[in-house]
Amino acid sequence: MLAVQFVIVLLAIYVGARLGGIAIGFAGGFGVLVLTLVCKINPGNIPFDVIQIIMSVIAAIAAMQVAGGMDYLVSLAAKLLRKHPKYITFLAPIVTYFMTIFAGTGHTAFSTMPVIAEVAKGQGIRPSRPLSIAVVASQIAITASPISAAVVFTAGLLEPVGVSYLQLLGICISTTFTAVMLTAIVSNFLGCELKDDPVYQERLAKGLVSDIKVTDIAIKPGAKLSVALFLIGIIAVMLYATAISSSVGLIENPILGRDHAIVVFMLTIATMICICCKVDTNEILNAGTFKSGMSACVCVLGVAWLGDTFVQAHIVDIKAFSGSLLQEHSWMLAIILFFAATLLYSQAATAKALLPAALALGVSPVGIVASFAAVSALFVLPTYPTLLAAVQMDDTGSTRIGKYVFNHSFLIPGVIAITLSVLFGFIVGNIVL
Repeated sequence: MLAVQFVIVLLAIYVGARLGGIAIGFAGGFGVLVLTLVCKINPGNIPFDVIQIIMSVIAAIAAMQVAGGMDYLVSLAAKLLRKHPKYITFLAPIVTYFMTIFAGTGHTAFSTMPVIAEVAKGQGIRPSRPLSIAVVASQIAITASPISAAVVFTAGLLEPVGVSYLQLLGICISTTFTAVMLTAIVSNFLGCELKDDPVYQERLAKGLVSDIKVTDIAIKPGAKLSVALFLIGIIAVMLYATAISSSVGLIENPILGRDHAIVVFMLTIATMICICCKVDTNEILNAGTFKSGMSACVCVLGVAWLGDTFVQAHIVDIKAFSGSLLQEHSWMLAIILFFAATLLYSQAATAKALLPAALALGVSPVGIVASFAAVSALFVLPTYPTLLAAVQMDDTGSTRIGKYVFNHSFLIPGVIAITLSVLFGFIVGNIVL
């Protein structure tokens, strides 16, 4: 029955991935239905803790976007990229990495992609080089963002075994950023030069390559204030999470736990942005970040619930089969997380579904921290929204998906960046922890 149920899980995820977008969450719920009513196993835990964090953070981000804050951040990024166009392959991932750390979602990369493609074309640089590593950086940075659901969940999981919230952030930020920048060096040599690309030459001859520059967006009066308020919210979250941690213990017996505190702080910041920046709250529901965030909530709901249902039903068998193996070779957890994230399409869902089981199987805290970056392997299947957007925005045709599906522009940079992140994670983790 274990094999049959595992096939059901894979089929549900496959159907969801084929339908795309929010449908992977729908299919996850369908998988739970089959496992419970047909296979007669008890349902797992619904990941409400992760969902509430995503919802509250996205609410604040959407309010900031409507107030013009995202446009302001993109304008700053555009100025940086246009000021140093020759270094676009290195600056693009820096921009998307830190925007993701700031916002807690990789979807902020959407706004910068047109500028990245424009600057690269203007310099005769193959746009696939900066675009591919920029997309990968925006995904990996989720594991280094202080307000991402994946980080908050993992921090709560590891704190009882001696890894603090700040230690997790310190290791993840240093290792993932270093890995991204080293991968950018490799990306700078991937693919032939733009002028030698036959696809580009063909599109250029047909007049399909535009030379129109991305116009600057007018910045709303409350844009800067909304960014400042959101930044205050992030700092408040970090300070409070540190103060209530067992290693610091500035606040004993806190009324609000870390998860609830994030929800409260983010909703409060959203309220302050609406009041101080005079935001039309009806527009928030139509904001791109709000829609993508709510879609992520449904995906986490269905997929993480499906994964937990299967794992909890067979935790004894899983421990017997892989417990000693993972204890002796904790690096194998990274491989498991890598392929799971490929199917689950969410860092938070992957962490929620597998990390508690890994800890229960005896994987060391260092092994979990080091392997954590592997939950960002969302680039393997070329169907993730930011990946598809990069392909669509590169009218030179250099950023493309090959006919064999997996031979696309993002696979090599993604695999290198995650491999380096995990490697550095073990090195730094063994020093710090």
